[in-house]
This record gives sequence, C-alpha cells and structure tokens, in this order.
Amino acid sequence: MIVKRCSSITQLQLVSIFKDLATVQLESLVPYSYICEYQQDEIIMHEGMEIPLQLHALVLGKLEIKKTAANGKETVVRFIPAGEIFAAPAIFGNGISPATVICQLDSQVLTIEREALLKVISQSPEISLRILEVFNQRLQQLHDTVHGLISERAMVRLVRLIQYYREYYGTHLQTEGDCLNMRLPIYQIARSIGITYEECVDLLKKIKGLVIYKRGGKIIVQDWNKLDLVSK
Repeated sequence: MIVKRCSSITQLQLVSIFKDLATVQLESLVPYSYICEYQQDEIIMHEGMEIPLQLHALVLGKLEIKKTAANGKETVVRFIPAGEIFAAPAIFGNGISPATVICQLDSQVLTIEREALLKVISQSPEISLRILEVFNQRLQQLHDTVHGLISERAMVRLVRLIQYYREYYGTHLQTEGDCLNMRLPIYQIARSIGITYEECVDLLKKIKGLVIYKRGGKIIVQDWNKLDLVSK
C-alpha cells in the first residue's frame, strides 16, 4: 500500500543533486514535493507504463531496476541506493517508464513536480549538470552491459560488475579484505550479467581466494590486483 505525504527540507537534502543548494531554494520546492512510502517487493512502476512528469528520487531504502526482453527474460540493469534519482523520461523524455522499478527494502520515494524543478534549475543551473552527469553514467553502464553480453565471457562480466560497484558505491575494509558497500545476492548478479543462478555460483567458486561471497550478498575482495587481471 502506498502512503503519500508532503516532504520536508531535510528529506530534499538527502537527494544528491540538491547537495549544497540554498535553503531558500529548497523551501520553494517543498510545496511541490511529496514522499511516497512503499513496502519491500512493491512495484513502483512497470516497464512501458506512463509516469507523471516529475523528478523521482529515493531517499530511503533500495530499488532494483530491471528490463524484460521480447523472449520474456528479465535482466537487472542496476540498483538504486538512497540519495539517487531515477526514471529519466519523467523529466526529459516521453513520460514512459523504460524499466520496471521494484523495492528491495521498505522505501521512501520523493517526487517533485517538473515545472517547479525547472524553475529552481533556472536559478541554479548546476542542478541540471548534476542530473545529466547521473544519467550519462547510467547510459555508459548500459552500453558496457550490452557490449559485455554480446562479446565478453561470463567471468569477465562478473568481475567488471564487481569493479563497477567498487567504483560507484565504494568499499570498506574488514579483517578478511575489502568489502563492497552494496550487497549483491547471487540471483541479482546472475540477472545483471545474463547467466543462470547455477552458472553464477560456479563462477564465484572459480575466483575463490580472490573473492569471498557471504550469505545475503556480502562480497569481500581479497586481492583487487589479481581480480583486475581476470577481466583483461
């Protein structure tokens, strides 16, 4: 069940593109912004559906973005952590959702009416540059994913996926090695690189000694240099 309520300046400040924005400008967005609460596994939007002309940003939780091929096969395109925007066509495009968006956890999504956002952008053009930077990174990732599915070995795709999450979401040191900040369960890895669950399990076994996989999607890299060589 969706619960909708007005947002606050504090919640707007959780969105990365509004970082350092003046309080007076954030105040001007508050009357046009809302928080929608979703439960785990709830679908926010389906691929191909018409979506309101609004900015969509996740302020709490985690989202899964997936696309469905003509043959019915689903591929996880990316994951959206708290603080990031999504659903680009709702701002710049035709208002049609390019993918299905699902809550992996109980989540809060902030929406801002497009016209109100454009007014603030006219006063702070750097916001538009931040938005374009985010979507440009995602287009590059999508290009790399498509190229990988066509021409690269599954092992290379797996390693590059781990490298991507290191670069994009960061890591933290633990006793056993360098742990990804983003959890990646096996079924999600498999969908992201276009292989089966069983094939993914086999690949992780082959890089045992370089990567430790723990239940729930915790990935610890023990030797980045050797792992990087696998993707060459």
